[in-house]
Amino acid sequence: MNHKHKRSKQRRAGSEKIITKNGRSYVALIDDDRLDYYHRLEQERIHLLLLEETEKGLDDVAHGKVKDARQALRRLTARRHTA
Repeated sequence: MNHKHKRSKQRRAGSEKIITKNGRSYVALIDDDRLDYYHRLEQERIHLLLLEETEKGLDDVAHGKVKDARQALRRLTARRHTA
């Protein structure tokens, strides 16, 4: 690693800044690599939640805990019109 690149990397590693409002953390300034990392983490979290919900749904189907979607939608529509 060349010296210039090493200095740049060190500078970026400590470049996160926190801006406060009324004494509390309000905004964080971070480099674009860190932001990309946070976005990837969030996508992974969403995928895990979707998998978890899918597993629950499949478990409900396996145990017969299902309702007809068309009937449920008709009931919701009827309630909305009477409200």
